[in-house]
Amino acid sequence: MHGDDPCACSSAGTGSGNHRDMSTPNNAGSSILTEWRARREAERAAAQGTHTIPISEMEPGSEGYSWLTGSSPGRRAVSERNALAVGAVYASVALIGGALGQLMLQTYTVKDTLKTPVQGDLWYMLNEEMHPRWSAALGWDFSAQSLLLHGNLYIRIHRPTPFSVNVESLEPIHPLRCTPLLHEDRLIYTIVNLDGTVETIDQDDMLHVPGPGFDGLRGMSQIRHVLRQPISTALAANDVGENMLTDGLRPDIVLQTDAKVDRDQVKLLRDQWMERYSGLSNSNAPVVIGGGLKVEKISMTAADAQLLDREKLTVEDVARIFGVPPYMIGQMEKQTSFGKGLEELGTSFVRYTLGRHMTKIQQEASRKLATRGKTSIAYDPSALLKGDMTSRYAAYRAALGRAGEPGWMRQNEVRQLENLPPAPDGDKLFNGTVDAQSNPATD
Repeated sequence: MHGDDPCACSSAGTGSGNHRDMSTPNNAGSSILTEWRARREAERAAAQGTHTIPISEMEPGSEGYSWLTGSSPGRRAVSERNALAVGAVYASVALIGGALGQLMLQTYTVKDTLKTPVQGDLWYMLNEEMHPRWSAALGWDFSAQSLLLHGNLYIRIHRPTPFSVNVESLEPIHPLRCTPLLHEDRLIYTIVNLDGTVETIDQDDMLHVPGPGFDGLRGMSQIRHVLRQPISTALAANDVGENMLTDGLRPDIVLQTDAKVDRDQVKLLRDQWMERYSGLSNSNAPVVIGGGLKVEKISMTAADAQLLDREKLTVEDVARIFGVPPYMIGQMEKQTSFGKGLEELGTSFVRYTLGRHMTKIQQEASRKLATRGKTSIAYDPSALLKGDMTSRYAAYRAALGRAGEPGWMRQNEVRQLENLPPAPDGDKLFNGTVDAQSNPATD
């Protein structure tokens, strides 16, 4: 870390005032963890046999299976993998994760009420490379997926030593590899590393952003709760549609006859029908029957089953859960009911959907990585709020000022927003007393 980075040497755990050594369970010098482990083992021993579920009984429909998979009796198990197999879920998660990856987490030095942007080592980690294995965009995309599906975002803070306030790297952690626990009114986190080792770290070494339903330990898993019904229904509809295509869109039928047939004749006729006319390869084979048999259709078509309508409802349900305008994930119907124009919809998405995630992330980053009263961290959403060129340039002209209208932005400030080099005389603020045509800031 460079000593000139005002945000690199930050105070870890500014709320607590100190940084605790919670590096590994095998750390002989950690009396806090030793005491916690002893208490935990005692609690487990006392609770043994009170509510145990044998592994052999964890089958579909059982309580244990439901607890592990997020399913409920009579429904399909919902996991991260098959949740992302639903197009609306994948599109929503990719949209929000990609948007957070585009935004800049700006670091500032604070003096009185003035915040000055700086770009040091911490800025580089937040916006370019979090970890040797993670670019910043990939890290925020993955973390958003964890937050949106599992209800918790975990990013481990690696420091040079357990007592250092400097930050070496930020490592995203999958929620299934991290368990938060409470000890003496502080959170500690047990992490299963990729190599199988287990570590326990203090809350000052973990960025933890929970979703809705935070109970003091973790947020509520969307997979186990709000996404369970729409995903289960979507998976069932996909299975029905796939079966219809596999069977060549041929409906279920009944062969009727007034003649008397015995069991062997029924079996023979059924086997012959399945061999010659069922399956996708036989979907176009003509049906030839005799002996006074009549074919009667008894199943519903895709239109009768309303599979297409059900798919639209699933998209709307998922969009409602994630707070995404349906048109952003490919549902183009009824888009005008959400606002006046796509630009307004995009602004609303940034303000109300991304805003609730940005606020929690920047607050957690500031309290764990910044020094209270000296540095701060905040998102800059301007990249997603830029209007079209005509409206943007009209706003710049008003900000620079015109005859009789003092400006409140300098020319170089505007040029910086458009990623242009500074002009030699671009740091003068127009006071509105010179004719607009002779004002270099507006020419």
